[in-house]
Amino acid sequence: MNCHHIVRNAAFAALLAVVAVGAAAQAYPSRPVKLIVPSPPGGITDLLAREFGQRLGRDWGQPVLVENRPGAAQIIGGDAVAKSPADGYTLLVADGSVLGINPHLYSKLPFDALADLTPIAVLCKLSPVIAVNASLPVASVQELIALAKAKPGSLSYGSFGSGTYAHISMEQFKKLAGVDILHVPYKGSTPAMTDVLSGQIGVILVNLSVVEPHEKAGKVRILAAATPKRLALRPDLPTVTETALPGFETGTWFGLLGPANLPKDIVGKIHAEVAKVLADPEFRQRNLVKFGLEPVAMTPEQLGQTMKADLERWGRLVKETGATVD
Repeated sequence: MNCHHIVRNAAFAALLAVVAVGAAAQAYPSRPVKLIVPSPPGGITDLLAREFGQRLGRDWGQPVLVENRPGAAQIIGGDAVAKSPADGYTLLVADGSVLGINPHLYSKLPFDALADLTPIAVLCKLSPVIAVNASLPVASVQELIALAKAKPGSLSYGSFGSGTYAHISMEQFKKLAGVDILHVPYKGSTPAMTDVLSGQIGVILVNLSVVEPHEKAGKVRILAAATPKRLALRPDLPTVTETALPGFETGTWFGLLGPANLPKDIVGKIHAEVAKVLADPEFRQRNLVKFGLEPVAMTPEQLGQTMKADLERWGRLVKETGATVD
């Protein structure tokens, strides 16, 4: 076989490969799709996976199944997706802060989020706020800082686990404010909120939807939004940055990711379907706004850039605060 035949055959093989990928994307999905949630049932990540899964399944005409694989700070579920075939039939619904924080807290991880996962779409972002038990004599972040300085070590804050964005962010808050507030980690936001309501702990940084019902009942007081800008859901609520600590901001996004090398056509198709769901006002109101979540428009490429930026930012905060998972 001469060189011309070899070149022609190679070109033909490459063309067939392109056609095959395009055909696979057009046919996708031709069987059930699995969404892996790396946390227990009942949390925000699980809720989002089930609501988006149900809607995507209806639009695709194929079942979208949610499988919870909790444990090891969401590492088990993430690793399962990272090691799955790059065909779009096993996807990850992830908390972006966990992907950014874990590499700085655990010396050995079985997968690299940037290298082993393909960014597809952002589903929404949280609306974190700082709130206190209503019996605490403070009505603003400035007053909370003043009380903490007047009584060092007497206040405590609850987080939904060591190494979570709430933990790292409150440690940053303490450092910026120059205060001593005891960290009490819980296994989830529900038990943490229970102890805030009972007065066992005084302070919490958590999503708006978790505390707003208790604010209306007069049991907690929301002091400020912990986001860079005021929340669209609560424009009357000042931010921590504008009232007390310039530069303090936190939060996380929830996204849909696949294993590395997921074909671009399939990534594009899934992203377009998610964007279609997010464009539905009824879906947004029922499944996002109702729970204090804000939809986010971001391309897969922008999500990839966000993941890189988050990795650097959380790494800097972990180092500055000295936070650990112990």
